[in-house]
Amino acid sequence: MRDGETELDMVLRHVEDGARQIAKQRALIARLQQSGLKTEQAEALLIVFEDIQRQHQEHLARLTR
Repeated sequence: MRDGETELDMVLRHVEDGARQIAKQRALIARLQQSGLKTEQAEALLIVFEDIQRQHQEHLARLTR
C-alpha cells in the first residue's frame, strides 16, 4: 500500500489499473492481428491479466459487503 492509502483505496486502484492494462492488451492483440502477426503469447498474457482482475474484483467485493 502507498502511504496514507487504505486497503479499499489500494484495491480500487488495482481494479482501475487492471482495467487499463486489459484494454491496452486487447488493443495490442488487435494491432498484431491487423499486421498478420501471431497473437498467442499476447492472448495468453491477456488471460493472466483477466484472472488477476477477477481476483482484484473479488477482493473489492469482500471489502464492500
